[in-house]
Amino acid sequence: MTDPTDQTLPLTPPPPFTRMGAGRPRYVGLPRDAWRDAYHIMLTLPTGAFLGVLAVVYLCVNSLFAGLYVLDPGGIANARPGSFTDAFFFSVQTLGGLGYGVMAPRSLYANLVSMCEVFLGLLNLGIATGLLFARISKPTARIMFSQRAVIGPLNGKPTLMFRAANRRRNLVIEAEVTVTLIRNVTTGEGRGLRRFHELSTIRSRTPLFFMTWQVMHVIDEASPLWGETTESLLASQAEILVVMKGLDETFASTIHARTSYAPDEIVWGGRLADIFTTDDAGERFIDFRRFHDVD
Repeated sequence: MTDPTDQTLPLTPPPPFTRMGAGRPRYVGLPRDAWRDAYHIMLTLPTGAFLGVLAVVYLCVNSLFAGLYVLDPGGIANARPGSFTDAFFFSVQTLGGLGYGVMAPRSLYANLVSMCEVFLGLLNLGIATGLLFARISKPTARIMFSQRAVIGPLNGKPTLMFRAANRRRNLVIEAEVTVTLIRNVTTGEGRGLRRFHELSTIRSRTPLFFMTWQVMHVIDEASPLWGETTESLLASQAEILVVMKGLDETFASTIHARTSYAPDEIVWGGRLADIFTTDDAGERFIDFRRFHDVD
């Protein structure tokens, strides 16, 4: 009879490593209400997909009104009766407010359709302008994190260390950083859970962040990393998640950035390379060419 408290993992290959927030799981049973959140979807689409959606909507709207114009063969002056092409380009002119004067609505039906199209064009222009402005004006962070973290001695104690830098030459005010260990654990009942453990840092906030910031977590008996190794972290699908936020002085808005470190991206016994250097004239500067180097 199997002991229910046995925490031995099954002999199956571990799932592929996925960084926190990098992928989206497949949802089952969730109500489909994408249209209610269309604004958020349009803001989060990649730029190419966003422009593609606008182009498809534009073509569909013009095709729809072109079909309505074709229903009245003589409704557009100087257009070939029943020509979808002429009706389509007349729709383009109407929707854009161009008014070339070559084709014009002649019947009451065509005038009513063009009136509806002009109204829809105003709405479409307002929505597209608002979406473009929201995407362009959204404040973004230009914070760079070291590609690898290290665990090395600091004042005689093993310490997790990595660094960040503000790639913009401005100030981030009241910057804060949180470091979290995420890993799989097995409960006493044999159930698997994904647990979050906060890693306290020596300095979790700074009033002004404009150059570099070395974040450090001391690994002592109270640390969730106490006694861990690369192998144990790999076995538990561990990940160290880093979230940094602050007030951008230029935008006067809150910005945030995040990164994560997989177990094989942590160098045990290493040391972050010194990036503060002095030139021949005795002037100190930061050498970002060594920002990601580990000695």
